[in-house]
Amino acid sequence: MSMAHGRDRILVTGWFSLLHGEATAGDVLALARVEEVLRGAGLAYDVVWSPGFRADGTHFADVDPAAYSRLLFVCGPVHGPQVEELHRRFAHCVRIAVGVSVVDPASPAVTGFDRVLARDGAGAGPGLDLAARAPRLPGVPVVGVVLTHGQHEYGGRRRHAEVAAGLTRWLAGKDCARLELETRLDARDWRLCGTPAQLESVLARLDLVVTDRLHGLVLALRAGTPALVVDPVTGGAKVTAQARACGWPALVAAEAVARDPGPAGGEPGGRESGGRESGGRESGGGESGGWEPGGRELERWWRWCLGEGRDAAARIGAGFRAADAVADAADGLVAALGAVRGAG
Repeated sequence: MSMAHGRDRILVTGWFSLLHGEATAGDVLALARVEEVLRGAGLAYDVVWSPGFRADGTHFADVDPAAYSRLLFVCGPVHGPQVEELHRRFAHCVRIAVGVSVVDPASPAVTGFDRVLARDGAGAGPGLDLAARAPRLPGVPVVGVVLTHGQHEYGGRRRHAEVAAGLTRWLAGKDCARLELETRLDARDWRLCGTPAQLESVLARLDLVVTDRLHGLVLALRAGTPALVVDPVTGGAKVTAQARACGWPALVAAEAVARDPGPAGGEPGGRESGGRESGGRESGGGESGGWEPGGRELERWWRWCLGEGRDAAARIGAGFRAADAVADAADGLVAALGAVRGAG
């Protein structure tokens, strides 16, 4: 191998850097562990990202190989032409693979490295994956997303597609863990819940539910979980009525979220919110500069749901099960049956 020369700087790469690679949570945590070590040693480095994962990051197209004396390849299997190309392009660098799996020790992808600090497959016992000792991460809200694209009975008042598009664009800019959920049950599909108890168990473990469904609201409150609700019908319909029946205030109208396209044919839902917010489950983050006025409403109710809305949801959920619960239609069913029977 050639001796390192050029500037004393390290280029950190991995499958998260490659155009046809991928960035997994484990890979990025492994990178964080390596960065922690490099910073602790006072070593200067740059990280290369795939443009498909971080469009605003440093990409291989931006990199001058002569600016680096060492290259690290972090995590994942060491194999294939993309890894081999790193050896050709950075032939002057000392190249080290760290925390990797060695599938074929004789592969040019492996032999091109000056040193391989493997986690497995290199002839020695397996080592701990780098992600395990990565720096501790801040907590973020865990959010269930329950949307409907049906309800054609509302005809021309339906704004379901625009509401879903606007909500999902807005959610993509929130620093939260999103879980797409269905109220539809199917015991044959492993991706869906097969019983109400299964779904309620999921909802009870969430920090928040974002929904445009009546039962998305009711089932979230049953579980004591706050719900940020959008009625997808112009002028309000059953979702609005149910929010009022439950005494739940976190309700946004379809008109506020699903704006009509402008004269130039702009997309419904307005501008995409800008940037990811910092902060975790306690603060709920700040405004993300979304659309007007729906973005402000969504942000306001997001913060409320992750704050005092938690206690409100717990109180309402407990009230559903209380001995003096608010009456529902079933309370009058026996009397109605009796009246019908007597009339017959």
